Amino acid sequence: MKFGSVPNPETIDFAIPEDHIDTLRVLNEVKDDNVPEIYVGCAKWNKTDLKGFYPRGTKDELGYYSRQFNAIELNATFYRIFPAEQFATWYDKTPEDFKFFPKLNQEISHWKRLNEVQTVVEDYLYNASNLKEKLGTIFLQMHNNFAPKDFDRVVRFAENWPKKVPLAMEFRHTDWYNDSVVSDQLYDLLETNNITNVLVDTAGRRDLMHMRLTTPKAFIRYVGANHPTDYNRLEDWVKRLKSWQDQGIKEIDFFVHQNIERESPLLSAHFIEKLNGTLGCQLKIPNKDNTQQTLL
Repeated sequence: MKFGSVPNPETIDFAIPEDHIDTLRVLNEVKDDNVPEIYVGCAKWNKTDLKGFYPRGTKDELGYYSRQFNAIELNATFYRIFPAEQFATWYDKTPEDFKFFPKLNQEISHWKRLNEVQTVVEDYLYNASNLKEKLGTIFLQMHNNFAPKDFDRVVRFAENWPKKVPLAMEFRHTDWYNDSVVSDQLYDLLETNNITNVLVDTAGRRDLMHMRLTTPKAFIRYVGANHPTDYNRLEDWVKRLKSWQDQGIKEIDFFVHQNIERESPLLSAHFIEKLNGTLGCQLKIPNKDNTQQTLL
């Protein structure tokens, strides 16, 4: 995932901004003292991208991956239409506590741009429903050039989305966030329809760090820069997530990307270890006894 990559990440101010004023309100409305559900994973499981992660001779990559992590951000569904049988196969290959977080297909977001997509969405959901209880939040990522001038399409899509299916939405055009009138309308729409606002942490697009939760769930797409700062950034996220836990957050979905993806499992392991120590969760640390080497 090269989105937002920069040639000199050491020059970027990676400080996490203060929370949006309404984030505390959203969390406090459902506050309790329970440990939130926490899912951490990579974006892919194939051996080519996660080189060095799998033991020699591993044949079933998803089977192995799903016993190291408890989640996957399923980007493959953006590029291909998978039949119901494929989702059923993925279901059968994974442990009972594993969850898939699939991206909506590009026909919906990039080709039709949310216009007249009801049939495509229904077909997608029919197939994805074969993941049963292992289906986590589905997410929509819009094209960089999808601007607020088409806000009416977002309204129709949000209002017509089946309310029983968790959804998160990600917008990348900067005008969604640099105009407070537009951003407030967007946040209100998402909150009213119980749709999670995706947070993206990547070097070259700090404008996407709006820190506005619209549900008591954090869906975070973290993009490392294959640089030593990646680890400090993750530790800062642990502190923020601890703050959100104290305020009542119900679920944390955190997916680690890298420009060179082979390091994603290493970053994830570091992040999970810090999460366990700070938030009191007990996530498995992937490949804890392995000696995978970092590129740094």
